[in-house]
Amino acid sequence: MKKRISGILLLALALFSVYSIGHWLVENNKNIETVFYNFTSDRIPASFDGFRIVHVSDLHNEEMGPANADLLQKIQDADPDIIAVTGDLIDCRVPDEAISLAFMEKALQIAPVYYVTGNHEGALFDIYPSFEEELLQMGVVVLHNEAVTIARGDDSITILGVDDPNMDRTMEENLVSFLSEQNKNSYTVLLSHRPELFESYCEGNADLVLTGHAHGGQVRVPGIGGLYAPGQGLLPQYDAGLFTQDNTNMIVSRGIGNSLFPMRVNNRPELPVAILYSE
Repeated sequence: MKKRISGILLLALALFSVYSIGHWLVENNKNIETVFYNFTSDRIPASFDGFRIVHVSDLHNEEMGPANADLLQKIQDADPDIIAVTGDLIDCRVPDEAISLAFMEKALQIAPVYYVTGNHEGALFDIYPSFEEELLQMGVVVLHNEAVTIARGDDSITILGVDDPNMDRTMEENLVSFLSEQNKNSYTVLLSHRPELFESYCEGNADLVLTGHAHGGQVRVPGIGGLYAPGQGLLPQYDAGLFTQDNTNMIVSRGIGNSLFPMRVNNRPELPVAILYSE
């Protein structure tokens, strides 16, 4: 009888452990964390004090809740002035334009959307042009190595957007000169997919850079960080969070979806929110 009871207890413990691990993994992959970053600069005009940028990266045609309702609610709750989407909106291995287009259409109902390409868009040269045309028709601002100005009265800030090297190899070579030319007269927010180009962002004196691509290192180990990131390899330097050098700040988003490796471990999907304050 005692052996039978012990066997039942062991079975119950095993089932509970499997359930707990499964629940933890689901939380790691479906429970979005909103992270706020505050930036103060004398280059930020007073009229932009409190300006909010919600940063979406690496959706990979993922759905967070039915029709991305959970993600869209998180964006709505963050009360953005603009939404910045930094590439890999679709996944080149299993492209599903409908999911990504539906998300962007609903995001536009919350705030203006600015978008740059990632490496997955660069790999979809056959379908990407028609995908981008639909984005443009719905009102998304698609930035191909260019700058746009956001004005409030007589004041303004500049939004820069560069193509991923998979989309345009020449941009990486000309990145520093492009940034140096564009950021002379106003506070600049650069949208770029790749964090490993941080030294170029700094050399070009970008004020704030929003990137993704690293997926938080996919598996995060306490005290170590992410284990692997595309473009950086094992133990990536720029895996997630805020990096600062001189006058340049870079946010590396852990992203929303997954790609080749289908599971996040100790690495929740992330929605960064950058808030600008005038000094």
